[in-house]
This record gives sequence, structure tokens and C-alpha cells, in this order.
Amino acid sequence: MMENFLHAPIRPIEPKTSQYGIDPKLVKTRISEMPGMVSIKLKEIFPDLPDTIFPSENNEEAIKDVYKAAVDSLRQIDMSKIKPEHTVNILASHHGFTLYGGQPYAELLKAIKDVVTEKTGCTNIRLRAGVGMRFRETEEYIKRYGLDTYFNGKAIGMAPVDEGIPIETEIGTLYGLKKVYDATWIIHAHHTDVREVHFHRQVDKAVKPFGMSYARIETRSTYHQNLGPRAANFTARAIFDSEFVQSKFAFASFLNVGPHGIIGVDSDADLYALNDRATFLGCQYYGKIMTLFGEIDECIVALDFPCPVPYVFSAGVIYGNFVSANTDLYDMETPLPAYTWYTEAFYNKHEKPMLDSIPPMNPAVKICVHNYAWLGYPSAFFSRHIPTLVVGQTQSDLFDTDPLNQDYMTYASVVKSTEAAMNFAYNASGTDKVLIFDGAMAGMNVSKSLAEFLIEKAPQVSEKVDKILLPKWLKQRGVDISILERLKLK
Repeated sequence: MMENFLHAPIRPIEPKTSQYGIDPKLVKTRISEMPGMVSIKLKEIFPDLPDTIFPSENNEEAIKDVYKAAVDSLRQIDMSKIKPEHTVNILASHHGFTLYGGQPYAELLKAIKDVVTEKTGCTNIRLRAGVGMRFRETEEYIKRYGLDTYFNGKAIGMAPVDEGIPIETEIGTLYGLKKVYDATWIIHAHHTDVREVHFHRQVDKAVKPFGMSYARIETRSTYHQNLGPRAANFTARAIFDSEFVQSKFAFASFLNVGPHGIIGVDSDADLYALNDRATFLGCQYYGKIMTLFGEIDECIVALDFPCPVPYVFSAGVIYGNFVSANTDLYDMETPLPAYTWYTEAFYNKHEKPMLDSIPPMNPAVKICVHNYAWLGYPSAFFSRHIPTLVVGQTQSDLFDTDPLNQDYMTYASVVKSTEAAMNFAYNASGTDKVLIFDGAMAGMNVSKSLAEFLIEKAPQVSEKVDKILLPKWLKQRGVDISILERLKLK
């Protein structure tokens, strides 16, 4: 019976040309190509996951279905306040372009432009795409997905150091990016992917970009460093609730994302109603994967995805979450995860936590094989606390050029090939369980031994989440579990 759940490895997300990563031609071998690797399909181990519109057996057709789902959703929105002579900024965030190859998010942005024009006659529609610390990243995405052409040259990337604009809020003056708000109306284009749940803890996830992608660095740093997880979420809400932002907000449109793919599009002029639905999706479906990953007792982690170190994907979950999977990131009674910038600040010069409430980095991770991942995010904390092997001198040298990662290779070792790295990892760790963060869609690529472990654990994890954890998580966030029926996801 177990064998029915084991499949050949899923094709990982392809390496991409970027100033933040090595030349894709240098990625000679993917971890999923190594002996002993298999895949498991998420919908097979968690049958209650909803059907996806992307990926499918024919992704060329499926991407058209994403566009159609977006159009159908957007046509239900009252856009009468947008007039032909007005200007509209569609606001995007860089993380959306790393979901399932990036094209689904690009299709959402195209659909918003098309339906706004169709329903309102407005043609002065611009794309404003925010970033984190890789200031040119969205410029690459805009060109890669043809959005510069689609938006008639009115698509630009924004960085948190761009010119700011003061926004008066109930907690004082905060700062947004001027380019976000230089139109008559703004449209918030986002997704329900949980991403940095170790930071936001699934609180106001739908509102978060107003304090991040759309904010000046002085304001967004509150989130990472001044107040930390849980406490800082109110800054984004304060900005969004301000009279200034409310005077410009038209509506929001989100990709509904599960750990296994795109399950629909949700559009609403009421962002908080949309936020409740996003909270439910994030807790129920991603919560099952996160809880399952928390059951892993030992493994080798392999990074093999075109994103910075903590943002590489496995089963819709990022490495930055897995290093904290030894705690329940959804439980608001847990004060701090093992990893955030805020948590890092409470380590002393001997790399020991100074607070008893800080848990250790996930002890299940015995060693990390960095086969392919980008720079552009402070990642030395990972290599300091987890034995790390970086494949290839070129990749090592690239990290040495990054001001954010001057010490990453101080704690990591260079290995000449993927094969050598995996052989060393097996010998040094004493385990043959391998979890690959390579963005495999609809499932995850793992070693056979880990696949069997996860398949055995999945039913009890599913029951625990449905009956015990999900009601607690939703109650902590003020979301009624009856939203399940309203969403019609079962």
C-alpha cells in the first residue's frame, strides 16, 4: 500500500538568470536526480486538499485557467468609483513571482489591468512592484514575464529606500513609498501563500504588504527589528486603516494558494473579510504541512531553488519555516520562533540565546546541502547554527560578494559537486532522510526513507489539525471556523 504513494521525482523549478544567483548553466545536477529520491503528492497524503487549477497535466492550458479565474472573480467587484480619467496603481510584491514558477501571479496582474479597463474605461493603469532587500529583483520579474510590455511601459519596481510619503495613522506618522500612492486609486494584488509565517504568525497576513512592500525602510524595519513577531503586525493595519490610504483603496485581488498549487482567485473591496478567508486557508492547509514537517525526527535539508536561502520551497513551505518546525508557529501562545531577525538579536557573542523563551533551531536538521540558492538576504545565522555545504566555488565566491552575507561562507564549506556534497552529508549525518527544497509543484521531492515516514504520519497529523489545532489557531485570531462552509472548499 505504501508503494502506491511513491512516485518518480517531480521536475523542480528551473534555475533562473539573475544577478542574485549563479549562472543557471552552472547548476549541473539537481538533488532530485540523485539516487534514492522519490516524490509524494500532497493531495494523496492529505485528500481533503481542494483541487488545483494550476499546476495540472497541461500547464500551458492551466495558466489560461488562472487568468480566467481571475477575470471571473474581478468581474464581480464594483469598480464604479474608478473613472476613465483616473489613474490606477496595481500594487504587487516580489514574493508572488516565486510561486509555482511565477507565471500565475503575472496572470493575476494582467487580468486586473484588463478587467479594470473593461469595466471602467480607465487606461492609465500602472504596475508598482515592491521588493525586500534585493532592490532590483522586481525589475527582473517585470521583464521575465513581459509585464513591461503588457503595461505599456508603465511597470516599475520599487525599493524600500525610494522616496517616502508620510502617512498619518492612529499611532503617529508612518512612511509609505511615494510611488505606491501617486495614483487616484490603488489595487492590492497579493496571495494567500503563508511564506513568512515565522514572522507574521498568520495575523493580518492580507494586510502585511502595507507595512512591508509598500512601506519605507524606516517603517518596515519595525516589523523585523523593533517589535518582532506578533507585536509588529499592527503597523501594517495602522497604515491601511489611515484616512489617506482608505481614500485611495479600490479593492484587493488575491491568488488563493495552497501548498500544492493555485486553487482560485479571491477579490474583495473588504480587505478584512478577505483576510479572514486567507487566515483560514493558511491555517488549515499549510498548517497540515507545517505540522507534518514538525514530526520529522532527522533529515538532510537540500536547497535547490531560485530564491534566497530562507525562501526556498518544499511542499509550499519555506526553509525559514522548517528551521522553526520544532515549535508550533501557528500557536500564538508560543512567544518566539527559533528563527527571525528579532530572535537573532537575542543571541550573545557566543551564539547562545539570552532568553529562555527562544527555542533552538530545529534539531531535526542535521546538515544542509546548499546546491542552488540566491544571495540577497542575511543568511549567516543559518550556516552558523546548521552545518552547511555549498556546492561549487563560483557559488561560494558569489556569496562572498554580498554585503548581507559576508560571514555565510565563514561557517559553511565548499564542496566541488552535488554528488560529493550528498555523500558527505550521508556520512556525516548518519541519516538517509532527505527533504529537498526545490519548488516541486503539487508534491515534494524527498528520499524514499523520508517519504515512507511522512506517509505514515500524515493521517494522524490531518486528524490532529482538524480536531485540535485548527479550532485553537482560528480562535486565537478571531476567525469563526464556520467560514469553512462559506468558502465551500469541502
